[in-house]
Amino acid sequence: QVRLVESGGDLVQPGGSLRLSCAASGSIVSINTMGWYRQTPGNQRELVADITSVNITKSADSVKGRFTISRDNAKNTVYLQMNSLKPEDTAVYYCNAHLRTRASWGTYWGQGTQVTVSS
Repeated sequence: QVRLVESGGDLVQPGGSLRLSCAASGSIVSINTMGWYRQTPGNQRELVADITSVNITKSADSVKGRFTISRDNAKNTVYLQMNSLKPEDTAVYYCNAHLRTRASWGTYWGQGTQVTVSS
């Protein structure tokens, strides 16, 4: 069984910073892409940023220059450093991983962590 566990969500003032972490555990053979998505009530989940196993990154235009995604392959962990946070960044942030177990490839999601940007 595979688990993705996020941490780091919090209430922060506009202009502040947060660092999200997501650790994957279980019967993992290898991990391809890991990423962060976010969702607000009534809206579809949207990609924030993702990173491949060889550290090729992609991010949404709305977060370019403010958010940085990185990963530690030895720890099966992905991070999202969020700087210059804005109220519109408020959302539930979900970790995502496309990985291989002994059985097959699959896409897995974490349970989500709340980020609230407000004064």
